[in-house]
Amino acid sequence: MNKIRIGKEQAIQRIRHFCAYQERAQQEVRDKLYELGMTKSEVEEILSNLITDNFLNEERFATLFAGGHFRIKQWGKSKIQYALQQKRVSPVNIKKALKSIDLDDYNTTLLFLAKKKWNSLKGERGLSRMAKTQAFLYQRGFESALIQPILQQLNKDK
Repeated sequence: MNKIRIGKEQAIQRIRHFCAYQERAQQEVRDKLYELGMTKSEVEEILSNLITDNFLNEERFATLFAGGHFRIKQWGKSKIQYALQQKRVSPVNIKKALKSIDLDDYNTTLLFLAKKKWNSLKGERGLSRMAKTQAFLYQRGFESALIQPILQQLNKDK
């Protein structure tokens, strides 16, 4: 990739706009600054200033990311945790973000998704239907300890 070196002040302006437009993970901002041709010391200084000026807040990013991906994409906690780890968010902030998800909403969403998938597999036999529903919920990032009781209930109710 061809890096274009721009001035420090211009980089600060661009990165502030980048952060103001949407919440960002620190690693995203760090990568963007390196892309703009900043040196390691400049990157760390700019990051420090962004954190001080509250343009960059990893806990806020993680909480908003978790909430949004749960509500909009209907992801489970495992998938959200993995995505935040990929963005190099600290384990402490990941834990706080996952705790911010309302447990009642979480269980309601899991039940809704399980019923929807279960009903879409009407032609399937019992075990195949359970396996496919379970695989779907795992893929969405829900925990097996929560999935099993719901599947057993759905199988009884059929």
